[in-house]
Amino acid sequence: MDSVRHASSAPVASFQLSPSCALKLQKGDITVWSLDGSTDAIVNAANERMLGGGGVDGAIHRAAGPELLEACKKVPEVRAAVRCPTGEARITPAFRLPVAYVIHTVGPIYDMDRHPDVSLRNAYKNSLKVAKENNVQYIAFPAISCGVYRFPYKEASRIAISTVKEFSDGLKEVHFVLFSDELYNIWLETAQELL
Repeated sequence: MDSVRHASSAPVASFQLSPSCALKLQKGDITVWSLDGSTDAIVNAANERMLGGGGVDGAIHRAAGPELLEACKKVPEVRAAVRCPTGEARITPAFRLPVAYVIHTVGPIYDMDRHPDVSLRNAYKNSLKVAKENNVQYIAFPAISCGVYRFPYKEASRIAISTVKEFSDGLKEVHFVLFSDELYNIWLETAQELL
């Protein structure tokens, strides 16, 4: 592992996921993350309606501007009030954010999902699939389901890192931009264990 500093001045821990893809971990605000602005995307921990919410979802909608909400409203519903079922992913332009795309995924509510580990793995896997289908080379994730959805941090970090390791082929860098010291430290510890 080597630590480098990006423009945000937050320390970045770097690991190899594969010969062609790096994993980078940093503490910070995902709404200001970008690498090249044309082949990069951030992942939004959305809800099934895709109309904004609290936490990272609300922050991304505020930073992207009202155009993001309008784009989300155009995503067809698969059933009443559901545009993106738990574990799936959808993509929109990023509008006022410094990246090309927002990939919206819905993580599980930990104590309400029958198989929260499977749903969380699918959220990461399907986000990566959508990224590759849209020629994204650099992607940044938050800690999906670790806010109001109450997924235990350590378990979530293991699912997140093992899934991105398995499905990162075709990408150059997978980033986790983590909001708190606690999340960053747990993700770092898990990366050191698994990579």
